[in-house]
Amino acid sequence: MAVDTMTRRSTQAAVAQPRMSRRRWWSELGWRYVVAALAVVYAGAPILYIISASVSQGGTLTGSNRIFATVTGANYAALNETRFWSWVTNTMIIATVTAIGTVLMGAAAAYAFSRFRFTGRRVGLTSLLVIQMFPQLLAFVAVFLLLLSLGEVVPALGLNSRLALIMVYLGGALGVNTFLMYGFFNTVPKELDEAAKIDGATHAQIYWTIILRLVAPILAVVALLSFISSFSDFLLAKLILQSEENWTLAVGLYQWVSDRLSANWGLFAAGAVISAIPVVLLFIFLQRYIVGGLTAGSVKG
Repeated sequence: MAVDTMTRRSTQAAVAQPRMSRRRWWSELGWRYVVAALAVVYAGAPILYIISASVSQGGTLTGSNRIFATVTGANYAALNETRFWSWVTNTMIIATVTAIGTVLMGAAAAYAFSRFRFTGRRVGLTSLLVIQMFPQLLAFVAVFLLLLSLGEVVPALGLNSRLALIMVYLGGALGVNTFLMYGFFNTVPKELDEAAKIDGATHAQIYWTIILRLVAPILAVVALLSFISSFSDFLLAKLILQSEENWTLAVGLYQWVSDRLSANWGLFAAGAVISAIPVVLLFIFLQRYIVGGLTAGSVKG
């Protein structure tokens, strides 16, 4: 009886509450649905258009105004007759190695700036902050001349070398990612380091077994950003990789549409759709770390 009475009272109380007026609903919730719908349309329209162009029969975008007017897999089949999959392999190798190297180098530097006190520490942090103001593309002439001279001594680090491109990416990404990680490392209490030292742990053991596990969100964010930037880079890849078999996807796909007279937009669209899959999958896999990794470093710096 007591349970029935409580249930009846709660139901009556819920019925007694006045409904939210339309004006209040629109001011608090309704406009958000409209903004969300516009954002979905704005972001989804180009994706639908490029997918429609990839399954179109023609090799131009002229007849692609009607979305999915024709559907065929000829463009995807034609990719097997090109060096597309070789470019995919090159891009995945370069982007993956760059992401791993960026995480390892940036984390080590950030840990040193966060935990140790040494001469030049403040100057080093200030230098990293200043370096972020200048994009890497400003140095492409110097990079070209450096690799041209270095290739005469060490061919593996000269022009037309994937290893040289990776080294350039690592050098350009070290500053911004170190500063980004530094703020996150400061959120980890130093008392954990002191407790581990009392138990006899070395700096290496503390770094690899404790610190890196606690800063996994920022490591994932840096790896994702580094992978995307190197995956989609065009200028440096075009500058350094000169032979067709060493090209990345950005360079190779551009060559298909660089000439107006022989541009094959259907083949380009098919390659673009496939090349977007690794980035999307990586983003979905790491998305739970992204918000925490980007915001936690701003709490304590």
